[in-house]
Amino acid sequence: MKYFEQNKVTPIESTGKDFDDNLHEAVTTFPAPSEDMRGKVIDTTTKGYMIDDKVLRHAKVVVGQ
Repeated sequence: MKYFEQNKVTPIESTGKDFDDNLHEAVTTFPAPSEDMRGKVIDTTTKGYMIDDKVLRHAKVVVGQ
C-alpha cells in the first residue's frame, strides 16, 4: 500500500455511496433494506482503485434495488 500511495493510487470508497457507473461495476442487485438505500452500494465485492482522476479498476459492487 505504501508503494501505491507514493504513486498516487487510491482506493475507491463505495459502500454506502450512491451507485456511479463511472466508478462502480454492478455485479448484482439486492432488495434494499430501507427506502433510502435504493440506488446505493450495499456491499463491495472487489475494491476498485484510481490513479489521480483515472479509474484503474472499477469497484465491483452490490446495489440496492
